[in-house]
Amino acid sequence: MAVTVVALVAAGVALAGDPSKEKIARTAAGNAQAKAEVVRKADVGSGWKGGFRKPDLSSSMPCATYHPKQSDLGLIGAAESRFSRPALEVDSEAQVLRAVAMVQRDWQRTILAPQVMPCLRQGFTKALGAHGKLGSFRQVTFPRVASLTRAFRLVANVATQFGPVPLEIDFVAMGSGRNELTLTLSGPTVARSTLHTTEVRLARLLAGRARP
Repeated sequence: MAVTVVALVAAGVALAGDPSKEKIARTAAGNAQAKAEVVRKADVGSGWKGGFRKPDLSSSMPCATYHPKQSDLGLIGAAESRFSRPALEVDSEAQVLRAVAMVQRDWQRTILAPQVMPCLRQGFTKALGAHGKLGSFRQVTFPRVASLTRAFRLVANVATQFGPVPLEIDFVAMGSGRNELTLTLSGPTVARSTLHTTEVRLARLLAGRARP
């Protein structure tokens, strides 16, 4: 389904760069810390299905024109969870790096760099393919729930068995201490109010769990 495909692009690219080039040395403590910083079943309540899943560390920036440096980063913990209910999906990921300075460097390269927005726009367009058409992709205002916080919004028309459906995907990136957190919520535009309320609540919750 195009909704899921595009949501996965959003969840996997920012604060990831090219993990195949970063030093991955996961520890029990690092993985436990990351697992504590993603969405849990109790956070979404009844009516949602899903849970913890194996984090994908093979993700990269979805374009051939930008490959931010990752070789000076060290990953010691990673976790991911995904939940869904009819028409809505939530994906959260947490990565724990070896040092605070590494998070700061990664943020500059994979969130703030001017190449990031065009790269993500290209990735989303490719992910939609014949299933839909990208309407807009932009940075949006979001509460500063963590020391590093930035949010993006994608709007597209996606083909379904019932005809084209306006889709909205919100992607929130957060950095705090040695932690990199991402939260992606997707759903039809008609559910925008629920989507926005849920993302702010969950973002505050996850940021509050981030340890130094």
